[in-house]
Amino acid sequence: MSGSFSSRAVGSAPKVLVVDGSKVVRQLIARVLKAELPDSDVVGAGSGAEAKELMEGSAFDFITIALRLPDMDGLELARHVRESASQAYVPIVVVSGDVDGRLHSRTLGEHVTDYFDKSLGFQALAEFIRGYVKPAESAEGEVLYVEDSRVVALATRRILEKHGLTVRHVVSVEDALVLLDKAKDEGKVGADIVLTDVSLKGELTGGDLLERIRREYHYGKGRLPVLVMTGDENPVNQAALLRAGANDLVEKPIEEKLLMTKLLFQLRVSQHLRAHDEAA
Repeated sequence: MSGSFSSRAVGSAPKVLVVDGSKVVRQLIARVLKAELPDSDVVGAGSGAEAKELMEGSAFDFITIALRLPDMDGLELARHVRESASQAYVPIVVVSGDVDGRLHSRTLGEHVTDYFDKSLGFQALAEFIRGYVKPAESAEGEVLYVEDSRVVALATRRILEKHGLTVRHVVSVEDALVLLDKAKDEGKVGADIVLTDVSLKGELTGGDLLERIRREYHYGKGRLPVLVMTGDENPVNQAALLRAGANDLVEKPIEEKLLMTKLLFQLRVSQHLRAHDEAA
C-alpha cells in the first residue's frame, strides 16, 4: 500500500467495518454478511471514535456507516476516512432509513461512495456488499480511454477487452471532447466510464478533461465515472484530482487486477445510481 493512495485490491477474505450505534443492527449485518460471504472478516464499531481507532490499526475493504452515530454524524466519519491516506479509497456506503431525504437535498456529501436503504432488508444489504467486494470478473460497458502512449494503450486495451468491455481509444483530450460533444448533441453521454492518463500530448491534460466533464458537461460521478491513471505520488496533486471530480486513481505502472477491481467497481456504482434515478 502506498503512503499516498491505496494500491490494494480486494483479496479472497474481504474485511468489512460496520459502524452503527445499535448492537442489534451490527449483529444482524454481521450475521447476514457471514452467510453471504463466509470468508469475510466483519468488524463492528458502536461509535465514530471506536471506528477511527479500528481504522488506525487495520485497513478495510468496505465500510458501512449509519448516518446517526452516538458521538458524531456519519458523514463526519466518512470525511475522516477520506482524509486518512491508508483508507482514502475504501468504498463507504451509508446504511440508513434517512437516506432519501438527504439524497434529494444533495447533503450526502462527496465522501460517500453509495447508499443503502435499510427498508430493503439486511439480506439485500449483504448481496449489495458482495457486489462491491466480490465484483464480477467481467462486465458490459463502453470505456472512453485517453492515452497517448501506443505501447501502454495496446497493453491496457487488451486488458479491458479481455474482461468484456468495449474500448474507444483516443490519444488526446481534444479527441475525447469531440466524441463527448457529438454524443451530447445526440442526447447521449458517450461512454459508461472514462479512463484517462494525466499527462497527455496536446494542450489539455487529463485534469482538464476531468474539469470539463464535471463543470461544462455537468456529468456527476454516477452519471459518468472518471478513473485517472497517474504516476504522481504527491498527495496534494492526488487530492486536487479528487476535488476536481475523479472517482478514483490508479497508480502507474498499471497492475491488471487493481485496475479491473477499481474499474468494475465504478461501473457497478454508476449502474446502481442510474437505476435508482430512473426509478425515482
